[in-house]
Amino acid sequence: MSTIHVDVVSAEESIFSGEARFVALPGEAGELGIYPRHTPLITRIKPGSVRIEMADGSEEFVFVAGGILEVQPHCVTVLSDTAIRGKDLDEEKANAARAAAEEALKSAKSDIDLARAQSELAVLAAQLSALRKYRQVK
Repeated sequence: MSTIHVDVVSAEESIFSGEARFVALPGEAGELGIYPRHTPLITRIKPGSVRIEMADGSEEFVFVAGGILEVQPHCVTVLSDTAIRGKDLDEEKANAARAAAEEALKSAKSDIDLARAQSELAVLAAQLSALRKYRQVK
């Protein structure tokens, strides 16, 4: 069976590195599915789940807060400022951050504050969605 090497890297550390049969992630224009020997590609990705189907059939989930995807025929690299392993996602912390972002949205005094709060809410909504996906699999 053919595999592709996958690296998911955040600003702080390497989150995942290994062989996979398939990778799915949220591209800017929609969901992307990557198999071995995929056509080379560089694109931005949106906040959401990176689903990695391992060579043994198991799955690994990683939440990314957006970033860049590079695909080569035998290697996939996901670069993100923030990436969190599915097992490390904290629903209570994410809900508290979402409440704070919603409050910031209500009290925004400028367009910049409003845009910042909306962006934070979008990332947190994607993080909570990734957590739900991770829990469905486990």
